[in-house]
Formats: sequence, C-alpha cells, structure tokens
Amino acid sequence: MQPAIRVLMMPRDTNAHGTIFGGHILSLLDQAGAVAAHAIGARKVVTVAIREVVFKEPVHVGDIVSLYAEVTQVGTTSLTIRVRVEAHDPIGGRSVEVTTAELVYVQVDDRGRPVPIQRTLPPRDAEC
Repeated sequence: MQPAIRVLMMPRDTNAHGTIFGGHILSLLDQAGAVAAHAIGARKVVTVAIREVVFKEPVHVGDIVSLYAEVTQVGTTSLTIRVRVEAHDPIGGRSVEVTTAELVYVQVDDRGRPVPIQRTLPPRDAEC
C-alpha cells in the first residue's frame, strides 16, 4: 500500500463524544481511494461502493491520520481500491489501525456515463 493522504485531526471534526466523526473518516477514505485511482490514470471517477467499514479504534483530536491505498482490480470502467486508515498520537507515540475498507469507483465522462479506463503506470516517485 502506498501513502495517499495524511491529515491532522482538528476539533471541528469531533462528534458529541469528543472523538472524530466516523463520517469524516469515511470522507478521507473516499478521497484516498480517488487519489489512488488518479495515480494509475483514471480521470473523473465516482464512488459506487464503500464495502464494510468497521471502526476498530477511535480517532482523537490531535491524531495524525494516515491513509494508505492500493488498486486491487481494474475493470473496463471500474476500479477496486483497498484503503487502510491508521491514527498516530504524535505526543504519546501510539499508533493504531482504525479501519480498512474496499472502495469501488467508476470512471465517467462529463455526462456521468461510464467510460473505459486507460491505465497508465504512475511515475516512479509518485506517492500513490
């Protein structure tokens, strides 16, 4: 898996329990998957599915959340991407796996219709 996104969690992203909203983590999952899709040559992609997200650990304000992604399947118009989320407490030094999910995207044209993916190899120094 390659690094896709790294984000510092801020107070604005907390829920009523003082931890980071699960929905915020879902948004980051979706973004990380799109980064991986673009890295292999997909252009405009839309999310079709996010498969089984199970939160194993809470994420706290001040944690650095890192998302790692890998393309696991490329079809004619669709891609499947696995994304792993980890949280690191920079003060305490503790790192935990938050969740792993599989996301499916479809490449679309400007009208929203599926179009074939022309896969390209990412540059050697690409982050994803």
